Amino acid sequence: MAHISDLIATDIQQYLKTHEHKSLLRFITCGSVDDGKSTLIGRLLYESKMLFEDQLAAVEADSKKYGTQGENIDFALLVDGLAAEREQGITIDVAYRFFSTEKRKFIVADTPGHEQYTRNMVTGASTADAAILMVDARKGILTQTRRHSYLVSLLGIRHIIVAINKMDLVEYSQSVYERIVEDYREFAAKIGLEDITFIPMSAYKGDNIIAPSDAMPWYHGTTLMGYLETVEIDEERMQKQPFRMPVQWVNRPDLDFRGFAGTIAGGVVKPGDRIRVQPSGRESTVARIVTRDGDLEQAVAGQSITLTLADEIDISRGDVISTAASPASSADQFEVTLVWMHDEPLLPGRPYLLKMGAKTVTATVTHIKYQVNVNTLEHIAAKTLELNAIGVCNIGLDRAIAYDPYDENKDTGGFILIDRLSNNTVGAGLVHFALRRSQNIHMQHVDVDKAARARLKHQKPCVLWLTGLSGAGKSTIANLTEKKLHALGYHTYLLDGDNVRHGLNKDLGFTEADRVENIRRVAEVAKLMADAGLIVITAFISPFRSERQMARSLVAEGEFLEVFIDTPLDVAEERDVKGLYKKARRGELKNFTGIDSPYQAPETPDVHINTLTMSPEEAAEYLVLELQRRGGLTD
Repeated sequence: MAHISDLIATDIQQYLKTHEHKSLLRFITCGSVDDGKSTLIGRLLYESKMLFEDQLAAVEADSKKYGTQGENIDFALLVDGLAAEREQGITIDVAYRFFSTEKRKFIVADTPGHEQYTRNMVTGASTADAAILMVDARKGILTQTRRHSYLVSLLGIRHIIVAINKMDLVEYSQSVYERIVEDYREFAAKIGLEDITFIPMSAYKGDNIIAPSDAMPWYHGTTLMGYLETVEIDEERMQKQPFRMPVQWVNRPDLDFRGFAGTIAGGVVKPGDRIRVQPSGRESTVARIVTRDGDLEQAVAGQSITLTLADEIDISRGDVISTAASPASSADQFEVTLVWMHDEPLLPGRPYLLKMGAKTVTATVTHIKYQVNVNTLEHIAAKTLELNAIGVCNIGLDRAIAYDPYDENKDTGGFILIDRLSNNTVGAGLVHFALRRSQNIHMQHVDVDKAARARLKHQKPCVLWLTGLSGAGKSTIANLTEKKLHALGYHTYLLDGDNVRHGLNKDLGFTEADRVENIRRVAEVAKLMADAGLIVITAFISPFRSERQMARSLVAEGEFLEVFIDTPLDVAEERDVKGLYKKARRGELKNFTGIDSPYQAPETPDVHINTLTMSPEEAAEYLVLELQRRGGLTD
């Protein structure tokens, strides 16, 4: 079974060529703590002769220090690379290992079993063709087994091996094996798992790993390696699907060549095929399939190619080229399953960046339908998603994108969410379907636009966004500013935090999620008022930078002024006109900004007003002068 070949010594070039064209299977191992995942991978590496002498020597030494197998080699230490893993005897990070046999190459991801590392498992499983679910024969099907099975099903892994491990510790009992098989089949039927192979084994002793075990003559199925060498790879299945190629790069080396480069995500393409580009819907015909080694007569899923088309049509990075007979769909609102992967919770209404393939757009979770308890599969009501939580949500984008449902194509149906400020990946999602309203609701053209309304008022529309702590003086300064502008004959409207909560936002509280929604609604209202040609003044704490950035993004460049009303917390607390700080200090008022809820001060505000050196009257006068200086006030 080893990948070692006589060609290495006699014809290295032929060996490398043969090795290059072997198929590649990606699979994961998962299960409960101490089920033997790392031991199994270590055994596979050992049996496939993928270890150098110094590695064997190192693991023998580590086995004496960290091992759990007495004087014998602890194969798990070949995989558990972090010091914390070795000391605790568990897997924390996702460990990737490569090995090969004469028939196939493999990349295995050893994923953690603990619930708090769900995001790590999802990362490892995202590219897998098969999953090995480890079950300790002594313990049977556990809660974590069910949870990992659900995640495997959720991520669309179609080939499942239930490895019933540590059979040597139950005296290779056939009845124990059959009881576990029966229990798992009953559960698997509830979550839609169908292609399941059960293998009794001992990763430590090597039973049924490479060769059939003499200790279990009652088992007549495949060995683990036999299964891995013959199971269908997802790439082979995707070649039978409709053609899809997300465009990664528009290749324009000179005036005579314009190609569209990418990796085929599904199907087959040939010169002469009719294609459609989504989301634009434009159609053309494939002229050439260009590669480094020359033109091809056909390309299939998994290949990286450059297409040239018969017609000059507008195609950008992130667009999807698909077959005209069965094109990808396009929409801007979806139902999705979302796995939250960040310490800070998901907040509906907060804008994130959504990246699907090479396409990046702005996205907002508009509604969390429910959270899934991955241990019991119950649906639970939720307003936010915490780290490692999984929920079914509605999501809205700022523009339409091409997509397929995730269960049809992972590449065109899977996405990640990115924090707009930190650029951290905060979530991973799977598209179910487009919401019907995304197809039925369209922007209505109007002849009287913002510019016409502004000309009638002899002013430039803008939004003055005053932000600062409670008691900083936002409402006072905003009111004085509006009075001065009104006296000068300008058309204004003041949106004040307390006033808005008496009507539009009376249903919202002061949790982080409600604060985000509060600002989202106000920002949309301010956008409409600016579109009416008004000078809009807002006075809101608006504690989070992300929401202030969202408000800015809704209006045109140069129409948004972030005004930081800068007052130290101790000064604001001394003023405390409404007595709110005293209530917060006594614990009577929860989630109060500056006390038990954070305020993220602007890093580079458009206007910075220090209330320690400037009175409210002076601040208002300064804002009017600033508007004049920026050309916002005309005669």
